[in-house]
Amino acid sequence: MAETTAREAPTAAAAAPAGSAAPVATAAAATQADTSGSERAASTPEGPSHLDCPSSPLDPPANEVGAANALAGEDAQFDAGRAQTRPPPLQMQPLPAPALAAPAFARRGITRPRLRASGGQWALLVGLVGLLGLQIVIADRAHLATSPRWRPLASAACTLARCTLPAWREPEALTLLNRDVRPLPGVAGGLQIQVSFRNDARWAQAWPWLQLSLSDADGRVIGTRILSPQDYLGQSPAAQDALAPGQAVHVAFRVREPAASTAAFSFDFR
Repeated sequence: MAETTAREAPTAAAAAPAGSAAPVATAAAATQADTSGSERAASTPEGPSHLDCPSSPLDPPANEVGAANALAGEDAQFDAGRAQTRPPPLQMQPLPAPALAAPAFARRGITRPRLRASGGQWALLVGLVGLLGLQIVIADRAHLATSPRWRPLASAACTLARCTLPAWREPEALTLLNRDVRPLPGVAGGLQIQVSFRNDARWAQAWPWLQLSLSDADGRVIGTRILSPQDYLGQSPAAQDALAPGQAVHVAFRVREPAASTAAFSFDFR
């Protein structure tokens, strides 16, 4: 009866005229439906329900247990096969240390071939080196002969090779011993000059060039002339003719004075 009433309530609400009465009918129908539901719940007898059963673990089916065991057995067989086919681990061997890295006392036993030259080979080598040095000295003897340090070596090399050295030149080593200037009789402006000098150098040197300077009473130079060995000797000296160490010579020559006011004169060696 309650269900019939609940179904009829919406019908009556629908059949009611539009206006304020419709909400009132709807609320009454809802109240009746709640009352009918409460009565139905109260009239329902209490009994066991699956929701009230205590929770218990569910037992898996037998076919699922068998499948799991089969998979576990296959995994165990796969692991065993992989363990059997796995290659053995590699063993690292240390590299041998190089021989040069060993300390000195450990390398004493190492024998190395030694090259030994005979006495004849050494003599030949020394001879070749000496010959090469002699050729160098002879080729550059003109330059070496101008140095007081290397002239003895160049002289010894020329003695062996029978060559000649250029004459030594050291004007500073020539010492003026005596000088004399006189008017030349019978010649207007002519002068007669006599000079004595000595070679104080260590080696024989060539005849020097002689510079004559004339000055007036005020000290002003009024004339200069440079005389070669041919001018004051009267002839050209021979190539081998030189002033020996400590040798003194006396020369005489004539010149013409540039002016009658000559009061002084000086000599220099060049």
